Amino acid sequence: MLVESIAFALVGLATGALALLGLPAYFRAPRVLTAGTALASALLGGTVAHFCLDGRYPVGSVVAAALASGVLTSLLARPDLAAGRAPAHRHRPGAHRAQRRHRAA
Repeated sequence: MLVESIAFALVGLATGALALLGLPAYFRAPRVLTAGTALASALLGGTVAHFCLDGRYPVGSVVAAALASGVLTSLLARPDLAAGRAPAHRHRPGAHRAQRRHRAA
């Protein structure tokens, strides 16, 4: 289990590094939060997979750790705040006034 835990940690650190280096504009959270989320989710996902697979398939546990790390790290991505992407569908000035019309009683 010690070797698998080291593999889970390496997978988590690699996932965090790929997220921060590959798409830096999408991850506006602090770098420590992104890398920590990737590391913790890989360790947790790999440990759960190890016990679910009864320790018989270490490669499956590492794959599960990579999937858990990727999925939970992607929750931190904010593509709407990335540079060059203005949310045109939000916050139109005066739009809320034009839509509210009440009938006179």
